Amino acid sequence: MHFGQLRSNTSIDKFLEITEQYLLFRQLTPIEQLILRSSLLGHEYSEMARNYTYSVPYLKQKASQLWENLSQASGKRVTKKNLSSLVNMYMHNSDHKLQSSVNTKIITKSQNNYPTCTQTQIKYPGGPIPLDSLLYINRSPIEEITCAEITQPQCLLRIKGSKQMGKTSLLSRIMAHAKAVGYQTIYLDFQEADEAVFASLDKFLYWFCLNITKQLNLNPKLDDYWDEHIGCKVSCKIYFEAYLFKCIHSPIVLGLHELNRVFQHPNIAQDFLPMLRFWYELAQQVETWQKLKLVLVYSTEIYVPLNINQSPFNVGLLMRLPDFTSEQVQELAVKCRLDCIDRPQTELLMSMVGGHPYLVNLAFYYLSAKGMTLEELLLTAPTSTGIYANHLQSLLVMLQTQTRLALAIQQVLNTNKSVRLEAITAYQLESMGLIKLDGNLAKIRCKLYDLYFSLHLQDLHNWHTK
Repeated sequence: MHFGQLRSNTSIDKFLEITEQYLLFRQLTPIEQLILRSSLLGHEYSEMARNYTYSVPYLKQKASQLWENLSQASGKRVTKKNLSSLVNMYMHNSDHKLQSSVNTKIITKSQNNYPTCTQTQIKYPGGPIPLDSLLYINRSPIEEITCAEITQPQCLLRIKGSKQMGKTSLLSRIMAHAKAVGYQTIYLDFQEADEAVFASLDKFLYWFCLNITKQLNLNPKLDDYWDEHIGCKVSCKIYFEAYLFKCIHSPIVLGLHELNRVFQHPNIAQDFLPMLRFWYELAQQVETWQKLKLVLVYSTEIYVPLNINQSPFNVGLLMRLPDFTSEQVQELAVKCRLDCIDRPQTELLMSMVGGHPYLVNLAFYYLSAKGMTLEELLLTAPTSTGIYANHLQSLLVMLQTQTRLALAIQQVLNTNKSVRLEAITAYQLESMGLIKLDGNLAKIRCKLYDLYFSLHLQDLHNWHTK
């Protein structure tokens, strides 16, 4: 296959896969994928810089490291100009076999195509996956797109996914990428805010600005700019323009995590969310506001009424976090050294939990670190003695305390078809990860939830009707 024949997304994806599995034995970083993909398309560094808002020196530095890594891996000198020779070497065999001169570098799937973890490295899943963890599964092209998006002059990036889908892990990688290109980063988790912060918009925005100032390592000067006569939203805007932007000369990536907490306070949401939309639109007109890159992370749609022209949820770029594919589940199995998990067994696991990242990770933890068999795991999965017992019981407690949600789930479980639910109820159940929404229609998330809640919600119903 000649270099010119490679200029299609399918062929390029194939070569990138070969590079990861048979050359570098690791996942390419987002910037490496961008450089390699653009180079294969014949783009110069200046064109890459224009398309993705990187500096040419930064791209050349990263590219130089990539060419060096590829040179060491292939045993031949690789540059942007002679990349075609590497392509021809690794792409001419349709079965992905390598040339005999480098056959010793091939590792079969049973020997692991990916860097693998030891049992002591595989931790009980919970919380974000560390940046240096081998267990992070790249859901390409999400990582590449989001990392490129924050370099755009006008940026409002929205990351949506139900609980335990990997939103925080993705956000931390976006932030790490932002730091790598010389940006300042700010991370605000609204779950950390005291309830008193939501007493009024004025208190909330003061807390908001104070946290941002401290994370930028600046002295707070809010009292110099806060003026009750012009209102807290205008005071907040002036504080950014007249103080923060003048002190910070690099772009700022502002990650707002668990935005759902704000949704729960309509008196705040109805002013704060349109303010974010207004700031995003300001970047079209005022160059100073291009310094601020907004990343909004939330688990469900807002159910506070907003004017369509004021909502931040119909502008910018939306990235929905999907379930793992069967290929990604198998990749994770290899990283966990679970050679016993082949494609048929992957399908068995996914028939129970779908591709839910947390549920899959929990299964692999017990299979790898605790020595369980897949048969035992699946047999006990929907029971009070299975590995998912704590997870299922915590969801059951939430349903038991909110009858409206429990009745809605029963409605979903009582039919084989998708059902229409009241909007707020549907959003809340989607946020919990119990259902999947297709437009306004809901269906149960996976077989595990179907089996468990069909039994336990029926018990709850019988108890209430006695």
